[in-house]
Amino acid sequence: MRMMVVDWGLLGFLSILWGGTFFFTSIAVGELPPLTVVFLRVSIAALALFIYLGMRGNTLPRNRQVWKAFLTMGFLNNVVPFSLFFWAQTTIPGGLASIANAATPVFSITVAHFMLADEKFTANKFFGVVLALIGVGFLFGKEVSSGASVATLGLLACLTAALCQGFSVVYGRRFNALGLSSSVSALGQLVATTVIMLPVILLVDHPWALATPSIAAVGSIAGMALFSTALAYMIFFHLLATAGAVNASLVTLLIPVSAILLGTGFLGEVLATTHFVGLALISCGLLVIDGRVLQVGRA
Repeated sequence: MRMMVVDWGLLGFLSILWGGTFFFTSIAVGELPPLTVVFLRVSIAALALFIYLGMRGNTLPRNRQVWKAFLTMGFLNNVVPFSLFFWAQTTIPGGLASIANAATPVFSITVAHFMLADEKFTANKFFGVVLALIGVGFLFGKEVSSGASVATLGLLACLTAALCQGFSVVYGRRFNALGLSSSVSALGQLVATTVIMLPVILLVDHPWALATPSIAAVGSIAGMALFSTALAYMIFFHLLATAGAVNASLVTLLIPVSAILLGTGFLGEVLATTHFVGLALISCGLLVIDGRVLQVGRA
């Protein structure tokens, strides 16, 4: 599908919203435990989407099988990845976490190759994955050489989160057979994630004993939930309908740019040259996987 000027504008805006997640997280986890931040993000976003979809006449299904799928998808796509990413940002800059997050499509393609009969590697996919994985290796260069074990663990947590989201992409294909709209599926996942996270934070974080967060932390959580989650979902679903899944996926290449600019501009984060080399290689790998650059070259 051909992208119009307004679609490119929405794509850029979406990258700022999702890149803003890493910016907001860096502020929020400075005052609140990562698991509590995860719960607040998904619960507030779920409430906002519930109100929005309710105004449009949409309701959540009551089928038990559908809710089993919501719970599984919420665990794979939200609970584990969000928890790992948020913990990781207590050890590494948000910009670096966003670069690791850019590897998510690479893991999705790799998992699909081994688990789906109709999603095997093509030459483009194979070489793109190899190139992107070399880029991932560059992300660890500075941390390994300097012996920064905590930062290395943070990066490993980010990559584990990306791998988990790769599994969620494969699992998520079954939602097509359930006949649910993307927006209802998103709300169902957020509600399921909220249900899973509530007992976790009560047992682990004891939220009633936490210090009152600052206005900056509260604002960051609200921004993350309302803008980087609820509003971002609405824009992404619109792009899926108007520009197609392949074009909408290009946002993956833009998110690190937004996250790095926000982190360096407002939080004083500093990234090493090797991190930017890694980002370049991951981006090139994704472009090779996409294949359109090669098609233009042959035209």
